Amino acid sequence: MTERMARRRAYAAVVVGTLGYTCLMFVWFSLPAYLSTIIDDLGLSGTQAGVVAGAVPLTYIPIALFTGTVVDRVGPGRSLAAGVLIYGVAQVGRSFAAGFPSLLGTTLLIGVGATAITFGLPKLVSVLFPPDETGFPSSIYLVGASAGTASAFAVGRPILGPLLGGWRELFLWSGVVAVGYGLLWLVVALRLGIDDRNRAANDADAADSSLTLAAIRRDLKLVLTHRELQLVVVVGTMYLLIAHGMQGWLPTLLEARGFSADRAGRTTSLLVAANVVGVLTIPAVADRFGVRRTALMVCGLVAALGISGVVASGVGLLLLGSILVTGFGFGGLSPLIRAIPPELEGIGARLTGTAVGFIFAVGEIGGFLGPVLVGALRDLTGSYVPGLLVLASGGLVVAVAGGVLRYRYGDS
Repeated sequence: MTERMARRRAYAAVVVGTLGYTCLMFVWFSLPAYLSTIIDDLGLSGTQAGVVAGAVPLTYIPIALFTGTVVDRVGPGRSLAAGVLIYGVAQVGRSFAAGFPSLLGTTLLIGVGATAITFGLPKLVSVLFPPDETGFPSSIYLVGASAGTASAFAVGRPILGPLLGGWRELFLWSGVVAVGYGLLWLVVALRLGIDDRNRAANDADAADSSLTLAAIRRDLKLVLTHRELQLVVVVGTMYLLIAHGMQGWLPTLLEARGFSADRAGRTTSLLVAANVVGVLTIPAVADRFGVRRTALMVCGLVAALGISGVVASGVGLLLLGSILVTGFGFGGLSPLIRAIPPELEGIGARLTGTAVGFIFAVGEIGGFLGPVLVGALRDLTGSYVPGLLVLASGGLVVAVAGGVLRYRYGDS
């Protein structure tokens, strides 16, 4: 690989960088894992709980484009370090929350740090690997993210929380660990010279590393008016609606059906495990046969079917199967919406951060609305069914958008 790091060192850098995503998702979903307890301790309404559960996605809406543009220019090394330190400090602050305002404020700050991770890792992969070799490295950090989410439900709530003394102590120490990791990653990134390779790896000129208004305006115009990318944004919006809505409320929904808190956490970890299977298998199959856009359609339909099964089932095997189907469906969407932008004409590796930022800036409207709608409709109707049906409809929208992509642009 001309002007690129040796393969083994590149993979090692991705693995180490992936730990930032793992820590982020543990921190992020430690709140949904403890949501029923936090509701009681802080006296939250269902709507307030939904707002807090959707607060991290909400943060993406106003700042994602800006963060993506900064990541493209500063480079993934320092960007990832800054993101980890921000969400680590915020998690420590969240452990001292006294009510809804302070809990919401610190959770929004976690979202600020999260944007740097979400866009920094695709940028890191684009810097370290050529475009036709980014599939497997991308799966590495997405699996790391799923491991963090699953750990929050399967280990954080039933094991670490009681061991440490409760949700506040779990938030405190997970934040401290994140800050320590952020400092470690900064040392690694500086030692490997990751940001120094940023411009060369992406064949960028001086303007591409500039934060001048003219340079930013040029790139934003290109990204925001890209027709195929706009359809990917629709898919990303529905993916995030489903993912955050299900992950944010499934433990509480299961407890409402009679599950113990520990069992609800372990069952929710099945959703995340199925998500990992989707992350690993769907992109590999889609790339093998050149059917990425068809895969979008199939994943949307599978997710809709799974959520419908959760609505229709009780507490038996059908419920567990529906949870697994749901996780597999939206898990396949996750890498596809990240893999398509770098291959688009006019985007490429140079504007990967900005393009993914565009997807999440709009898409996290869905990520915010997913948990909020489930909570608000629960307050209005006394049932989780209306909110789940909204999530299922998101899968149908994905299928339609994928069909339009396939019709207009073919498969690749």
